[in-house]
Amino acid sequence: MNPQVWTSLEEASGPCVVSVGTFDGVHRGHRVVVQTARAVADRIGLPLVVLTFDPHPMSVVRPGTQPPAVATVRHRVELLGRSGADAVLVLPFDSSVAALSADEFIDLVLVHALDAHAVVVGDDFRFGHRAGGDVALLRDRGAERGFEVVAVAPVGHQGVRWSSTEVRRRVGAGDVAGAADVLGHLFEVEGPVGRGDQRGRALGYPTANLAVAPGMLVPADGVYAGYLRRLDAPLHVMPAAVSVGTNPTFDGSTRRVEAYVLDGDTIDGDTLDLYGVEVAISFVARLRGQQRFDDVPGLVAQMALDVARTREALEAVDASALSARWPT
Repeated sequence: MNPQVWTSLEEASGPCVVSVGTFDGVHRGHRVVVQTARAVADRIGLPLVVLTFDPHPMSVVRPGTQPPAVATVRHRVELLGRSGADAVLVLPFDSSVAALSADEFIDLVLVHALDAHAVVVGDDFRFGHRAGGDVALLRDRGAERGFEVVAVAPVGHQGVRWSSTEVRRRVGAGDVAGAADVLGHLFEVEGPVGRGDQRGRALGYPTANLAVAPGMLVPADGVYAGYLRRLDAPLHVMPAAVSVGTNPTFDGSTRRVEAYVLDGDTIDGDTLDLYGVEVAISFVARLRGQQRFDDVPGLVAQMALDVARTREALEAVDASALSARWPT
């Protein structure tokens, strides 16, 4: 489902049911909140609007302390649509929004801009200047202004709370399979393909060098089994061996994400050319850490092993369990 997207209060409209949060990564806990809001919207007979923020509020409130972003805004909107949102309001978070008191946020955003008949949030939701508002305040004002408030308790599995913090911890450690358990979908990075040093092509393994935006979460250095898909053709999914790191064999210093598309020199008879194309790289499993090799033949031999292990790792994946990894 492709939701309607608004990027200002002036574009937004109601009446509606609203779910509010940062929703970074739209992990399984987030989806419980949105799906709860979807059920409320269906009961009331109104559309569901998910309100999220860009950039992360901490980048404005305490610059430099914001966590790395789990997903781009584009991907967040896509995932929120798949979770049940009819529309997504991506509210630009700036100093004027940060300065709104809790009551001002309720009146300006929830009541006047969106005409919310119900508001669904996590039960630890805080809002307004200096996080002065909480669920109790929201309920009090809802009773006064005529909207219902539903708070959703934290959820998890086997003692692990589903949270963006947990996703960041696992991805940062290279545990992309564990991150997928929390997300409910494969972790991915996206961006345009740029020109690298062209070494991969010379070695027989041409790679797509992904230009990941600053501030985005990237897995720990190493080699991974995964997939690459063009964002302009999202169902065209290609298996790939993915390298994250600095190319220490060549004394590299710039951290990169590079994907070698398996058997991908040609696609349907045409030469595969991804330069300038927006792509997403999904991570399935970590194969090994970053290594420095004494010579190029040693590196090439390891790359051949990495490709073979990538095939094995992807063949071992239960495709039905990952059926929600890409849009349909």
